[in-house]
Amino acid sequence: VTLQNGLPEPEIAEIVGTNRTMGCVVEWGAALTSPGVCTLTSEVDSLSFHMGKMEGISDERYAEVKALLELMCPVHEESNLIGVRWSKLLINATFSGLGTVMGGTFGSVTGDAFARKVAIRCMKECIDVGHAAGAEFAPVQGKNITSLFYYKNALKRAFAEFLVPIAMKKHRAIEPSMLQDLKHGKPCEIDAINGVVCYWGKRLGVATPINDRVVEIVKKCESGELKPCAENVRFFDDLLA
Repeated sequence: VTLQNGLPEPEIAEIVGTNRTMGCVVEWGAALTSPGVCTLTSEVDSLSFHMGKMEGISDERYAEVKALLELMCPVHEESNLIGVRWSKLLINATFSGLGTVMGGTFGSVTGDAFARKVAIRCMKECIDVGHAAGAEFAPVQGKNITSLFYYKNALKRAFAEFLVPIAMKKHRAIEPSMLQDLKHGKPCEIDAINGVVCYWGKRLGVATPINDRVVEIVKKCESGELKPCAENVRFFDDLLA
């Protein structure tokens, strides 16, 4: 059972089989503040797992794993695992990706007017790619994110930008794990987050310029060519012109 970000289950199933593959989406954020010590960076009432399985997993095995995870927090059973994965990927690509670019938290993105404009376009790319891949986006903590944030005109786009700080209020203190990795001189999972959106976009013929740029900037931060900082958000100026 993987709790990894991105869309890992199909690739894992190719190795171990669908009858041995489960997935679990983590609905909260935390930071490793010292060896063996994690600090919750989402509000406590957001603690939950959303778990699903692939073909061939018995109900007994599923219940066994679910019971183990429930020792920590509630586990919601998901029949639409891929839809849950795409919804979480949308959140991670937008707020972890841009938060890493800006060297800050999810709140750094939601609290900056220009970053919110970039974020909404990043969300739209993810939704467009997910729909092209045949995914039905699942609600996130009861919210229909495609209905809230998808737009086809300037008015709906402006409304979506307005909603971003409200929708992400419980998670504004999250520091992206990718940024934590960069701070410790480690490679980060950008290819498994925004990179997945870019990969499927190319494969399905859906343009992903915002996600492409996020990957480019984060890789430059990995190599030391750039440093994560708030000013990096201006690298998206030409894409919003």
